Amino acid sequence: MIMRYILALTIFLGLLFSLSSDILAQDEFEVAQSSLYDVPPRWLVDMPTAGTLHRGYYNLSFRFYPNGGALGYADIGLSNRFMMGISFGGEDVISNSDPEWNPSIEFGLKFRLIDEMEYFPAISVGFSSQGSGKYSSELERYAFKSRGFYAVASRSFYFYQWTAGWHAGVNYSREKKIDDDKDINVFGGFDATFKYNLALMMEYDAALNDDRSTLPDSAETSYGFAGKGRGYLNMSIKWLFAENLELEVILKDLLVNRRESDTFTRELRITYIDNF
Repeated sequence: MIMRYILALTIFLGLLFSLSSDILAQDEFEVAQSSLYDVPPRWLVDMPTAGTLHRGYYNLSFRFYPNGGALGYADIGLSNRFMMGISFGGEDVISNSDPEWNPSIEFGLKFRLIDEMEYFPAISVGFSSQGSGKYSSELERYAFKSRGFYAVASRSFYFYQWTAGWHAGVNYSREKKIDDDKDINVFGGFDATFKYNLALMMEYDAALNDDRSTLPDSAETSYGFAGKGRGYLNMSIKWLFAENLELEVILKDLLVNRRESDTFTRELRITYIDNF
Protein backbone atom coordinates (compact mmCIF):
# COMPACT_ATOMS: atom_id res chain seq x y z
CA MET A 1 0.00 0.00 0.00
CA ILE A 2 2.81 2.43 0.93
CA MET A 3 4.58 1.71 -2.36
CA ARG A 4 1.39 2.45 -4.30
CA TYR A 5 1.05 5.83 -2.60
CA ILE A 6 4.70 6.62 -3.34
CA LEU A 7 4.27 5.57 -6.99
CA ALA A 8 1.08 7.59 -7.36
CA LEU A 9 2.68 10.66 -5.76
CA THR A 10 5.73 10.33 -8.00
CA ILE A 11 3.54 10.19 -11.10
CA PHE A 12 1.55 13.20 -9.91
CA LEU A 13 4.62 15.35 -9.25
CA GLY A 14 6.41 14.21 -12.37
CA LEU A 15 3.49 15.03 -14.62
CA LEU A 16 2.92 18.38 -12.95
CA PHE A 17 6.47 19.72 -13.02
CA SER A 18 7.92 17.92 -16.04
CA LEU A 19 9.73 20.46 -18.22
CA SER A 20 12.09 20.09 -21.16
CA SER A 21 14.35 22.65 -22.82
CA ASP A 22 13.62 21.05 -26.20
CA ILE A 23 9.88 21.63 -25.86
CA LEU A 24 8.38 25.11 -26.04
CA ALA A 25 5.32 26.00 -23.98
CA GLN A 26 2.52 27.78 -25.79
CA ASP A 27 0.40 30.68 -24.58
CA GLU A 28 -3.33 30.25 -23.93
CA PHE A 29 -4.39 31.07 -27.47
CA GLU A 30 -1.91 28.65 -28.97
CA VAL A 31 -2.98 25.95 -26.50
CA ALA A 32 -6.52 26.34 -27.74
CA GLN A 33 -5.28 25.88 -31.30
CA SER A 34 -3.61 22.58 -30.36
CA SER A 35 -6.81 20.56 -30.07
CA LEU A 36 -8.81 19.10 -32.89
CA TYR A 37 -11.63 21.61 -32.49
CA ASP A 38 -9.84 24.84 -31.65
CA VAL A 39 -10.61 24.22 -27.96
CA PRO A 40 -8.40 22.45 -25.40
CA PRO A 41 -9.20 18.83 -24.46
CA ARG A 42 -11.66 18.71 -21.55
CA TRP A 43 -10.96 15.11 -20.64
CA LEU A 44 -8.70 12.23 -21.63
CA VAL A 45 -10.55 8.89 -21.31
CA ASP A 46 -12.25 9.25 -17.93
CA MET A 47 -10.09 11.80 -16.15
CA PRO A 48 -10.70 15.53 -16.55
CA THR A 49 -8.11 18.05 -17.69
CA ALA A 50 -7.87 21.73 -16.79
CA GLY A 51 -9.29 22.63 -20.21
CA THR A 52 -12.75 24.18 -20.54
CA LEU A 53 -15.02 24.98 -23.44
CA HIS A 54 -14.85 28.53 -24.74
CA ARG A 55 -17.87 30.72 -24.12
CA GLY A 56 -20.72 29.75 -26.45
CA TYR A 57 -19.23 26.36 -27.38
CA TYR A 58 -20.99 23.08 -26.66
CA ASN A 59 -20.35 19.39 -27.19
CA LEU A 60 -22.69 16.42 -27.50
CA SER A 61 -21.15 13.00 -26.80
CA PHE A 62 -22.33 9.42 -26.90
CA ARG A 63 -20.33 6.62 -25.31
CA PHE A 64 -20.99 2.93 -25.91
CA TYR A 65 -19.64 0.30 -23.51
CA PRO A 66 -20.09 -3.46 -22.74
CA ASN A 67 -23.44 -5.10 -21.97
CA GLY A 68 -25.25 -2.83 -24.39
CA GLY A 69 -24.38 0.24 -22.34
CA ALA A 70 -24.83 3.75 -23.70
CA LEU A 71 -24.17 7.11 -22.08
CA GLY A 72 -25.08 10.49 -23.52
CA TYR A 73 -23.82 13.79 -22.19
CA ALA A 74 -23.76 17.44 -23.15
CA ASP A 75 -21.44 20.25 -22.00
CA ILE A 76 -21.62 23.98 -22.59
CA GLY A 77 -19.14 26.79 -22.00
CA LEU A 78 -20.85 29.58 -20.07
CA SER A 79 -17.63 31.60 -20.06
CA ASN A 80 -14.03 31.00 -21.10
CA ARG A 81 -13.39 29.71 -17.58
CA PHE A 82 -16.61 27.97 -16.57
CA MET A 83 -18.43 25.02 -18.13
CA MET A 84 -21.21 22.72 -17.00
CA GLY A 85 -22.81 19.54 -18.28
CA ILE A 86 -25.43 16.85 -17.77
CA SER A 87 -25.40 13.13 -18.60
CA PHE A 88 -27.66 10.08 -18.57
CA GLY A 89 -27.44 6.47 -19.69
CA GLY A 90 -27.78 2.81 -18.76
CA GLU A 91 -27.13 -0.80 -19.69
CA ASP A 92 -28.94 -2.92 -22.32
CA VAL A 93 -29.72 0.22 -24.29
CA ILE A 94 -28.30 -1.42 -27.42
CA SER A 95 -29.81 -4.88 -27.07
CA ASN A 96 -33.07 -6.81 -27.36
CA SER A 97 -33.76 -6.47 -23.62
CA ASP A 98 -35.41 -3.72 -21.65
CA PRO A 99 -32.89 -1.01 -20.74
CA GLU A 100 -31.62 -0.75 -17.17
CA TRP A 101 -31.39 3.01 -16.83
CA ASN A 102 -29.15 4.74 -14.34
CA PRO A 103 -31.13 6.09 -11.36
CA SER A 104 -30.81 9.78 -12.18
CA ILE A 105 -29.40 12.45 -14.44
CA GLU A 106 -25.81 13.29 -13.44
CA PHE A 107 -24.14 16.69 -13.43
CA GLY A 108 -20.69 18.18 -13.92
CA LEU A 109 -19.11 21.58 -13.28
CA LYS A 110 -15.60 22.86 -13.99
CA PHE A 111 -13.99 26.24 -13.28
CA ARG A 112 -10.48 27.21 -14.38
CA LEU A 113 -8.80 29.03 -11.51
CA ILE A 114 -5.45 29.80 -13.15
CA ASP A 115 -4.58 30.16 -16.82
CA GLU A 116 -1.49 28.43 -18.15
CA MET A 117 1.63 30.57 -18.04
CA GLU A 118 5.10 30.08 -19.44
CA TYR A 119 6.38 28.03 -16.51
CA PHE A 120 3.18 27.24 -14.66
CA PRO A 121 0.28 24.91 -15.51
CA ALA A 122 -3.38 25.78 -15.82
CA ILE A 123 -5.38 24.70 -12.76
CA SER A 124 -9.08 23.89 -12.63
CA VAL A 125 -11.45 22.64 -9.94
CA GLY A 126 -14.72 20.86 -10.52
CA PHE A 127 -17.29 18.26 -9.63
CA SER A 128 -18.63 15.28 -11.57
CA SER A 129 -21.25 12.81 -10.35
CA GLN A 130 -21.05 10.66 -13.50
CA GLY A 131 -19.18 7.37 -13.18
CA SER A 132 -18.90 4.77 -15.94
CA GLY A 133 -19.98 1.21 -16.43
CA LYS A 134 -22.81 -0.57 -14.64
CA TYR A 135 -24.64 1.22 -11.82
CA SER A 136 -25.63 -0.91 -8.81
CA SER A 137 -28.56 0.47 -6.83
CA GLU A 138 -27.73 -1.99 -4.05
CA LEU A 139 -24.15 -0.76 -3.72
CA GLU A 140 -25.00 2.84 -4.67
CA ARG A 141 -22.08 3.28 -7.07
CA TYR A 142 -20.89 2.88 -10.64
CA ALA A 143 -18.44 0.11 -11.54
CA PHE A 144 -15.89 2.89 -12.15
CA LYS A 145 -16.53 5.51 -9.50
CA SER A 146 -17.47 9.04 -10.40
CA ARG A 147 -14.72 11.63 -10.00
CA GLY A 148 -16.64 13.62 -7.39
CA PHE A 149 -14.78 16.76 -6.27
CA TYR A 150 -11.46 17.25 -8.04
CA ALA A 151 -8.59 19.61 -8.80
CA VAL A 152 -6.43 19.14 -11.90
CA ALA A 153 -3.38 20.82 -13.43
CA SER A 154 -2.55 20.79 -17.16
CA ARG A 155 0.63 21.81 -18.96
CA SER A 156 0.82 22.12 -22.75
CA PHE A 157 3.88 21.59 -24.94
CA TYR A 158 4.82 21.88 -28.58
CA PHE A 159 7.30 19.45 -30.10
CA TYR A 160 8.16 19.82 -33.78
CA GLN A 161 4.74 19.52 -35.48
CA TRP A 162 3.09 17.70 -32.59
CA THR A 163 1.17 19.24 -29.72
CA ALA A 164 0.91 17.54 -26.33
CA GLY A 165 -0.16 18.08 -22.77
CA TRP A 166 0.52 16.61 -19.33
CA HIS A 167 -2.28 16.43 -16.78
CA ALA A 168 -2.39 15.47 -13.10
CA GLY A 169 -4.97 15.80 -10.36
CA VAL A 170 -6.56 14.67 -7.12
CA ASN A 171 -10.18 13.79 -6.40
CA TYR A 172 -12.54 12.75 -3.64
CA SER A 173 -15.46 10.60 -4.80
CA ARG A 174 -18.90 10.77 -3.25
CA GLU A 175 -19.39 7.05 -3.97
CA LYS A 176 -18.10 5.68 -0.67
CA LYS A 177 -21.17 4.90 1.39
CA ILE A 178 -21.20 1.11 1.01
CA ASP A 179 -17.54 0.12 0.50
CA ASP A 180 -16.35 2.73 3.06
CA ASP A 181 -13.28 3.51 0.91
CA LYS A 182 -12.84 7.22 1.62
CA ASP A 183 -9.26 7.69 0.41
CA ILE A 184 -8.32 10.75 -1.61
CA ASN A 185 -7.33 9.58 -5.08
CA VAL A 186 -4.69 10.78 -7.57
CA PHE A 187 -4.56 10.47 -11.35
CA GLY A 188 -2.41 11.57 -14.26
CA GLY A 189 -2.06 11.30 -18.02
CA PHE A 190 -1.12 12.95 -21.31
CA ASP A 191 -2.52 13.72 -24.74
CA ALA A 192 -0.69 14.08 -28.04
CA THR A 193 -2.14 15.37 -31.32
CA PHE A 194 -0.46 14.27 -34.55
CA LYS A 195 -0.87 15.00 -38.22
CA TYR A 196 -3.79 13.53 -40.14
CA ASN A 197 -6.19 14.68 -37.39
CA LEU A 198 -5.26 11.88 -34.98
CA ALA A 199 -4.76 12.13 -31.23
CA LEU A 200 -3.56 9.71 -28.56
CA MET A 201 -4.83 9.84 -24.97
CA MET A 202 -3.28 7.91 -22.08
CA GLU A 203 -4.15 8.04 -18.38
CA TYR A 204 -3.51 6.25 -15.11
CA ASP A 205 -5.97 6.38 -12.22
CA ALA A 206 -4.34 5.09 -9.02
CA ALA A 207 -7.82 4.12 -7.71
CA LEU A 208 -6.73 4.60 -4.09
CA ASN A 209 -10.44 5.03 -3.29
CA ASP A 210 -11.39 1.74 -4.95
CA ASP A 211 -8.85 -0.87 -3.85
CA ARG A 212 -10.65 -2.44 -0.93
CA SER A 213 -14.20 -3.38 -0.04
CA THR A 214 -16.26 -4.19 3.04
CA LEU A 215 -18.52 -6.37 0.87
CA PRO A 216 -18.55 -10.15 1.35
CA ASP A 217 -16.65 -12.16 -1.26
CA SER A 218 -19.89 -13.37 -2.84
CA ALA A 219 -21.04 -9.81 -3.47
CA GLU A 220 -17.66 -8.79 -4.92
CA THR A 221 -17.73 -11.78 -7.28
CA SER A 222 -21.31 -11.07 -8.30
CA TYR A 223 -20.94 -7.36 -8.96
CA GLY A 224 -17.20 -7.13 -9.63
CA PHE A 225 -17.04 -3.82 -7.74
CA ALA A 226 -13.82 -2.78 -6.00
CA GLY A 227 -10.54 -3.18 -7.87
CA LYS A 228 -7.59 -5.49 -7.29
CA GLY A 229 -5.25 -2.68 -6.28
CA ARG A 230 -3.51 -2.21 -9.64
CA GLY A 231 -5.22 1.03 -10.58
CA TYR A 232 -6.72 1.77 -13.98
CA LEU A 233 -4.61 2.30 -17.09
CA ASN A 234 -6.69 3.59 -20.01
CA MET A 235 -5.93 4.82 -23.51
CA SER A 236 -7.81 6.00 -26.57
CA ILE A 237 -7.21 7.04 -30.16
CA LYS A 238 -9.26 9.92 -31.58
CA TRP A 239 -9.93 10.65 -35.21
CA LEU A 240 -11.39 13.91 -36.50
CA PHE A 241 -13.76 12.27 -38.96
CA ALA A 242 -15.38 15.52 -40.10
CA GLU A 243 -15.03 19.19 -39.25
CA ASN A 244 -17.16 18.91 -36.10
CA LEU A 245 -17.32 15.15 -35.56
CA GLU A 246 -14.84 13.07 -33.59
CA LEU A 247 -14.66 9.27 -33.38
CA GLU A 248 -12.77 7.66 -30.50
CA VAL A 249 -11.79 4.06 -29.80
CA ILE A 250 -11.22 3.44 -26.07
CA LEU A 251 -9.19 0.64 -24.50
CA LYS A 252 -9.97 0.69 -20.80
CA ASP A 253 -8.55 -1.11 -17.74
CA LEU A 254 -5.45 -2.38 -19.55
CA LEU A 255 -4.13 -3.73 -16.23
CA VAL A 256 -7.33 -5.77 -15.80
CA ASN A 257 -8.00 -4.32 -12.37
CA ARG A 258 -11.69 -5.25 -12.45
CA ARG A 259 -12.41 -8.40 -10.45
CA GLU A 260 -14.96 -9.68 -12.96
CA SER A 261 -12.88 -8.99 -16.11
CA ASP A 262 -10.87 -11.46 -18.18
CA THR A 263 -9.35 -8.76 -20.38
CA PHE A 264 -9.48 -5.02 -20.97
CA THR A 265 -12.67 -3.21 -21.98
CA ARG A 266 -13.36 -1.92 -25.50
CA GLU A 267 -15.55 1.15 -25.92
CA LEU A 268 -16.52 3.72 -28.53
CA ARG A 269 -17.19 7.44 -28.10
CA ILE A 270 -18.64 9.88 -30.64
CA THR A 271 -18.40 13.64 -30.00
CA TYR A 272 -19.93 16.54 -31.87
CA ILE A 273 -18.81 20.08 -31.04
CA ASP A 274 -20.01 23.44 -32.27
CA ASN A 275 -20.74 26.97 -31.09
CA PHE A 276 -23.79 29.21 -31.02
